[in-house]
Amino acid sequence: MSETITIRGFVATEITSSTTPGGVATASFRLGSTTRRFDRESKTWGDGHTNWFTVQGYRNLAGTLGCSIRKGQPVIVVGKLKIRSWEKEGRVYHSTIIDADAVGHDLSFGSANFIRTASRPALSLVETPQSPEDAPAVDPALDEPEDREDEHPDDHGHASVVIEDNDGELSSLDLETGELAEV
Repeated sequence: MSETITIRGFVATEITSSTTPGGVATASFRLGSTTRRFDRESKTWGDGHTNWFTVQGYRNLAGTLGCSIRKGQPVIVVGKLKIRSWEKEGRVYHSTIIDADAVGHDLSFGSANFIRTASRPALSLVETPQSPEDAPAVDPALDEPEDREDEHPDDHGHASVVIEDNDGELSSLDLETGELAEV
């Protein structure tokens, strides 16, 4: 059975990353999805049954899951449902796996910031120079700007992006550690 489904739930485990023998990146986590029911007599909401899924991502999705999703966060998963059955010692077991096409934070519980990965064309998060005269000088030997005041002093070679908030304040986000620092 293979059907496309959309599931809302909470990440129940840390992300587990690995690589297949063929060199394909994979990442997985457990997802708990609990129904909510309104009790008309007590006029309160209560939790119903929890369904458990293993969410599996491949390739680019696997690479971004580990740096974007954390245990306890609310997410929405879209993918193909696969139900596996097996028998052991006379008992039949079932597992539900979602081969994820997309995973994202459920914004009805909070806010998130999106950062496009380098494998696709990036949109600038800060204002870019409008003319060549406004651009920083470049040392041809290094092919990097001579003026490195924007570099974070604790930079250890991790990939990072500069983010401008609504007040014009700039911050540097380390994509490896997830740490946010003032620029």
